[in-house]
Parts: sequence; structure tokens; C-alpha cells
Amino acid sequence: MDFSLFYFANDSTKPGTDPYRLLLSGARFADERGFTAVWTPERHFHPFGGLYPNPAVAGAAVAAVTERIGIRAGSVVAPLHHPLRIAEEWAVVDNLSGGRVGLSFASGWHAVDFALRPENYEHRRTVFLETVEQVRALWRGDEMTVEDGTGRPASVRSYPRPVQRELPVWVTSAGGVETFRNAGRAGAGVLTHLLGQDIDELTEKIAAYREEYAAQATTDGDTGHVALMVHTYLDEDDDAARETVREPLCAYLRSSLGLILGSGADGKRRIDPAKLKEKDIDFLVQRSFERYYEDGGLLGQVDKAHAKVERIRAAGVDEIACLIDFGVPDEQVLAGLEHLDRLRIACAAPAPATVAA
Repeated sequence: MDFSLFYFANDSTKPGTDPYRLLLSGARFADERGFTAVWTPERHFHPFGGLYPNPAVAGAAVAAVTERIGIRAGSVVAPLHHPLRIAEEWAVVDNLSGGRVGLSFASGWHAVDFALRPENYEHRRTVFLETVEQVRALWRGDEMTVEDGTGRPASVRSYPRPVQRELPVWVTSAGGVETFRNAGRAGAGVLTHLLGQDIDELTEKIAAYREEYAAQATTDGDTGHVALMVHTYLDEDDDAARETVREPLCAYLRSSLGLILGSGADGKRRIDPAKLKEKDIDFLVQRSFERYYEDGGLLGQVDKAHAKVERIRAAGVDEIACLIDFGVPDEQVLAGLEHLDRLRIACAAPAPATVAA
């Protein structure tokens, strides 16, 4: 099992003189200890995640302070950008990092985000698929036909040329099985989470993904790649960990109710959180916290988390992307990384051999 760090939920309205300390300090730690990647998101017009409006800029900063770790977007909201800009920006990061870039793409779901490209909102899923393929082609060096300032057609290539010939690509899924299948057909990885789906459901979706991926794979043994984002905070004492994460995780779940209740994934009934009473929201958040603490994240003691990793491994996940910046104070998060590294090492160790009687 690969382990990575994932950033998303830090409240950008909190006072402080160094809002990116946790990102850069965590990236250095992960780089030195042998973690697989650092994922940074694209988030607009909201305090949670508001530190990350452009993952390419954050990725360039990570590239400058690390040597080997993968630098990934989790995710680029493809319909908000011209494919040429995506290819250009990330080729810069690929050069700065010596070829360590990877991108997960999302279609977007917040209508307000599309203030940046309102014309793409209605057909965002179609634009998403087209943009991913255009970026991949540009990355390889293909030309793209565009309209110049005079209205005439022009053929252009993106520069600088990246280090990697092929761009590592994932598709971000909120849980819809068809998105898993589409990622497999496209020969891409999947980046997903456990908000609104459980591990049993995820197991079935990964199986569907592997089937579609195998149908288009050209290399023996290539089965694709599934990364799972989970909230992560480890401590020596489980009760202490629970109380440490209770308030920030409840705040995160409250901010994510629209995603949890309104995704409509796999035919589930959509619920508009704005129509719920405050007491009902409180009930849902507390109930979600108890479930998520036990089943949804790597939260508590290392031994408990180890058992969770084995369940996730059995589901078919290749990489756990550990979301660490969901509101726990930076010093505690950084201290907790030592426990996370212990877990990573334990999960990498081969199982002890059995001795025949």
C-alpha cells in the first residue's frame, strides 16, 4: 500500500502569518520518509480549501522543497480552464520537479465555481472528457487547432516540453460507478473518497473499474491505479485522538453536507441541506462523525488504523491519500506524522511466514 499526503480543508480565514507551513513542512517530511506523493486541490470561493485556488502554483512550491516525492493535483477542475493553460502550467512543474507530476481531473459540481467559465457549466461532463484527452495529447507534443485574435484558425503546441512523455492521469469520483467505468475506459486512475460511500460499495466500484481498464490495457499486468482520500490523524491514545478531531471533523462534515447528501450518486435520493432544520443538521453531523471516526478515516491508534488499511487493501485500493489539514492544529498534525510513518512502514512489511506443524 502506498501512502501519500492530501491537502484540502484548511480554513483560509484563520489568522496566521504562515498559512502554507503545514503544506511545505508535511511535504518535506513525506519526501524524506519515502511517502509516494503530495496532492493539492483546486478550490474556489470558499474558506475551506480556499488556500488552494491553483494546484499548479502549490505544486511548484512543493517541487522547490522536495527531491523525489510525486506532485499531484487532486484535482484540476477541467471545465474551468483552457487545455493549453493546463498543459503549460503543469509542464513547468514537471520540469521544476524533474518529472514528478501527476494530475487528477474533475468535472466540477459547484455552480458558483463556474463564474470562471460559465459557458461550460451545463455541459461540464462532456467538456471534462474532451479536456482530459486534449491535455494528454498536448503533453505528448501534439498540435491543437485554435482560433487566434483575428478569428483565423491556428495550430499551436504547448511549451515548455515536459520531462515525462506521458502524463499520469486520474479521474476524481464522488462515488458514481459510471465515473469509475469511464476512468477505466480512458486508461486513467481513479481518485475517490469515503464520503457518501462505504468500503463494501467501493469494492464493487473498483471491480467495475478494473474490468473496464483491463479491456483497454496494452501492457500485461497493468491494472490501473486507485487512490483513496481518507481523513488521517494518529495518536498513542484513541480517546485523545477522538477528542482532538471531533470539532474540526464535525466542521468539515458540516461543510461537506452538500456533497454527502446532494451527489445523487448511483441513484441515491438527493437531499438539499438548505432545506433541513438546524437540529436535523446537528443530528446528521454527529451521526456522521461517529460513523466516520470508526469506519471512514485513519483516526486513532496505529494498530486500529492498520486494521483499516487491510480492509482498504482488500477492497482493491492501491494508495491511501491521507487528508491531514482538516482543522487539527498544525503542531499536532506534524507530530502525528511520526505515527503515520510507523503505519506506512508496518503496512509495507511482508506478512510473517507460517511454519508448518
